[in-house]
Amino acid sequence: MNATWYWRRLRRMAPSEVVGRARDAAVRRFWKYRYLVRNASESQSASLYRAGFVGTLPPMEAAQLPEFARDSLLKAAEDVLEGRWCVFGTPHPKFDEYPDWFVDARSGCRAPNDDYAFDIPYRNEDRIGNIKYIWEPSRHHHLTVLAAAYAVSRDERYTRRIADHLQSWWRENPFLRGPHWISGIEIGIRLIAWVWVRRLLSEWGGAAELFEKNPRFLSQLHQHQRWLSMLPSRGSSANNHLVAEAAGQFVAASAFPVFSESQNWREHAADVLRREAVAQTYSSGFNRELATEYQGLVLELFLVAAIEGELTGCPLGTIVWDRVRAMTDALAAILDVKGNPPRQGDGDDASGLLLDAPAYNRWTALLSTGRALFGGLPWWPPESERDLRTYVWTRGVTVPPLRERRPSERPSLFADAGHVYLRKNEIGKEIWCRCDHGPHGFLGIAAHAHADALSIELRVNGINVLADPGTYCYHGETDWRDYFRSTIGHNTLELLGQDQSISGGPFLWTSHAESRLINVSGLDEGASGATWQAEHFGYVGRGGPVHRRTVEFDRGTLTFTINDRIYDGRMNLVPARLAFHFGPSVECDLTSTGVNLSWPGGEGRFELANELSWSLHRGETNPPLGWYSKSFGTKTPAFTLVGAGNISNGVALVSRLQVY
Repeated sequence: MNATWYWRRLRRMAPSEVVGRARDAAVRRFWKYRYLVRNASESQSASLYRAGFVGTLPPMEAAQLPEFARDSLLKAAEDVLEGRWCVFGTPHPKFDEYPDWFVDARSGCRAPNDDYAFDIPYRNEDRIGNIKYIWEPSRHHHLTVLAAAYAVSRDERYTRRIADHLQSWWRENPFLRGPHWISGIEIGIRLIAWVWVRRLLSEWGGAAELFEKNPRFLSQLHQHQRWLSMLPSRGSSANNHLVAEAAGQFVAASAFPVFSESQNWREHAADVLRREAVAQTYSSGFNRELATEYQGLVLELFLVAAIEGELTGCPLGTIVWDRVRAMTDALAAILDVKGNPPRQGDGDDASGLLLDAPAYNRWTALLSTGRALFGGLPWWPPESERDLRTYVWTRGVTVPPLRERRPSERPSLFADAGHVYLRKNEIGKEIWCRCDHGPHGFLGIAAHAHADALSIELRVNGINVLADPGTYCYHGETDWRDYFRSTIGHNTLELLGQDQSISGGPFLWTSHAESRLINVSGLDEGASGATWQAEHFGYVGRGGPVHRRTVEFDRGTLTFTINDRIYDGRMNLVPARLAFHFGPSVECDLTSTGVNLSWPGGEGRFELANELSWSLHRGETNPPLGWYSKSFGTKTPAFTLVGAGNISNGVALVSRLQVY
């Protein structure tokens, strides 16, 4: 991050945020002087402790445990005992009794473990490695897997490994030293993990000695919560990070009310959660970041906090539960037949609390939780195999009466979030198409947005035909970060050789494309056809034209007609590239008249706009083009079709895709 980036970032801040960040900088300087220069101790006097852990669970009943989830969990726990744990698809190189908490599993680079946290250049991948790969194991999701495995099996091998890892982490990560004290979201999620490890080990005789009677744990617990109370995410950064910080603070202060500050910490965190439940959620139930993976993360965080409130007698109330219900209903409405949501915006596979094998389907699991807490609706997808977390979370929890009405039918238009779904469901075939005319992102920097206005996704029986390529990476690998966020990296039209929105850095957009819906009809699946029409103004400020797109879906012939045109530009001819990205299961054969498509169980035909010159790309690296990232840290070659040329105002570019 150079001086130019900091200037751009500063310009996206309100004056109050600038003042808050100046205060944060002063806190960091004071901490460095006190704890490193003077080497002061942060340990608390025993007089500040009150004994006890709050919110134990009723005993598990073996007959009620979901069998498949239980077996999968125990297999994952055995892998942890054998030292096998993957970080974004990469096996961790040292995950035995005493893990290396500071190594980047992918590159092998190691971050300094004794430097002052805020002096570590954590964005410099050449010096310390990829910080995401260093941070992730210290969220301690593997420990909640082990704790859940103990709860269903009473096998004390799991408790011994938990104790080894926690004692190792607490010993090797003193307050403000090393990379694990840099980020509030990491601290918040780690606190949630510790609380649930303790809760799931309630039947183990050594639980109290490891936690509330352990001075080292109590010191770490206090330090984590003090950090969060002093350095919250602010202003244009107050997105999912703030929710994670508040959820971690609330959960920890509710379950371990052992400090003189605990009540104030809990009450403040509760206020933040109630405020952000409204501020970060559209009335339709969509998270305002409009990044699907963060819809899942934020829903999990609100759930874990709301459930904690019920378990410990500190309820968050209907304002949070109403938002949880709305988010769950929205999720139920947008899943495809395989239980997968859209692929919009950034995603880093973040989890609020993992109590199942890592490969479980988080989306259907969230619906299972919703069914157990406040009931599914008739139009929800059929219930799938229940996850273990739902069983653990929902026993003995009573949700307060909800105030808001729930949708009587499956919605296909989410006007506030800018989503429209064109669908057809019949025996043996589901057609699912998402059209995007929503806001660019959330807050001034829209940190997790992509330049994807008017993009579309198309799935047939849950198979990505026209796919959103995903995210792949955050830090480092600038070319790849830029590609996966770019306009040419999505199923939409690029003009002037530029993105629709202007990037100022990896998590910063300095100009946001504005979109609007013009017309939508035929969303009822009984209609013979459906139409969506929208436009965006991202290029207007640069002298470019408005881009208008119309998608027509003929349910009889299973044909999508995509009509792109530009107008009101200051140029007679505008350089344009129209991209269509296919999923990794799709094979493409480009002919002189179009593209023949095939995928497992289906095929199709794509007729292309004659005004452009078309080329097929796959797995290219200079520059990147033709890639699909299924999950964070992974990418695989996939076909991308690009039509290039100079186009005139008002000329329609008509592409037609038929599914057979």
